[in-house]
Amino acid sequence: MKDYIFSNDYFQNIDAMVYTCGYEACAPSHSYGPAVRSGYLIHYVIEGKGVFKTDGKLYRLGAGDAFLITPGTLIYYEADKRQPWTYTWIGFQGIKIRQYLNRTSLLECPVFHYGRDDRIRLCHEKMYEANQFTENKDLIMNSILYEYLFMLAMKFPKQNVSAQERQNAYVEEALKYIESDYARAVSVQDIAAFLNIDRSYLHRLFKEATGLSVKHYLLNYRIKRACDLLANTDYPVSAIARSVGYEDSLYFSRLFREKKLCSPSEYRRRKQGDA
Repeated sequence: MKDYIFSNDYFQNIDAMVYTCGYEACAPSHSYGPAVRSGYLIHYVIEGKGVFKTDGKLYRLGAGDAFLITPGTLIYYEADKRQPWTYTWIGFQGIKIRQYLNRTSLLECPVFHYGRDDRIRLCHEKMYEANQFTENKDLIMNSILYEYLFMLAMKFPKQNVSAQERQNAYVEEALKYIESDYARAVSVQDIAAFLNIDRSYLHRLFKEATGLSVKHYLLNYRIKRACDLLANTDYPVSAIARSVGYEDSLYFSRLFREKKLCSPSEYRRRKQGDA
């Protein structure tokens, strides 16, 4: 495998993306830093040895080891002068990266060992192969990134998860469920079953976090989506009702009037008349 470097540092505002990846057989005593990086990077040592320094700690690493660099942290790494390492790296950015990494133990201990888990190691090789594409390269690389983050979360799970973090995770997953499935005839019980928790427990957690019951939040979310469709399309009210989870358009219209103090048709006339 020849040395390669891929850089894609022109998207900054999406959930998660690969912004750089590469492979290098380092020269003896080759070093980087002291410096800080703008994104997250994981280097995986294929062979040889070297040292990695972060937060005042020095780690001596060899084949099978990996190290995480976090944004804004002063780091330094150097290849051994007799057995310089060969490594590959994946760099990623995005507004949800820290949240994803927080599901792992890597933010607590930035040095780890892949061991015999070839699935994680193969993600680095897949990145190299994806780098050969000339079209839609970002799509294949980002798909590998999500697989990689999943593998890390499974192999290196966060060890000390507080009760509050677990409760917050339930609420977050409930919100995601509503946002993705509101168009179906979902119920509070469906959401609780998906989370594998008791319905009353979900109700308490959700209301403490949002100030609303799950039922009322789901209703508000559906009405909000319906308002968007009424204001921006000419779709029949019956189609809009079905699109937000209500097969009975009369029942939908009654709920809509209770929330907006007007019928769906009246709401459309006002909004489209203002345009």
